[in-house]
Amino acid sequence: MTSIIFWLQALLLFLIHHGTADADDNYVPKNVYGEDLQPCSSNGSALTGYTRSGSCVDLQDDVGSHHICINLASIASSGRNFCEVTGQSDWCSTSMPCHENKYQSCQVENWCVCQWAFASYIQKAGGCDAIQNIQCDAINMQAVSAYASSTQDAHKQALQCIYDRCMQS
Repeated sequence: MTSIIFWLQALLLFLIHHGTADADDNYVPKNVYGEDLQPCSSNGSALTGYTRSGSCVDLQDDVGSHHICINLASIASSGRNFCEVTGQSDWCSTSMPCHENKYQSCQVENWCVCQWAFASYIQKAGGCDAIQNIQCDAINMQAVSAYASSTQDAHKQALQCIYDRCMQS
């Protein structure tokens, strides 16, 4: 029964997302709560986002769909960060241009990561409980929609993780 309720909630979130536009009929990105998407990065941290806007939004050429805001400053139960677990070079521990001033350098904290890499990260880390913190209000609803429409187990686990971390509190 819990599984059915979970999937109905995912469907509802999907429907909320696909019917959202502002008065000028411009797309307004939504977060997993169906509210306006909040910035992932903030003053004092590195500027994130595929478009380097500070938010987990994309353009048509973002094949990675960088929609998941993860707190790279948090510590995973494994002691390894997103980059280490996913086998990427360790940009997770570096400094990049600041959110508030691109001419200054700030530590990477919250970062918009690829939703497909996030699904892989959960599996490689040993499950949702073993990953770093996620920033629910800055996770783009497009990730939930993509995961909800996928038949892949890793994507179902990622959707469940978002639900567990964001909807259970």
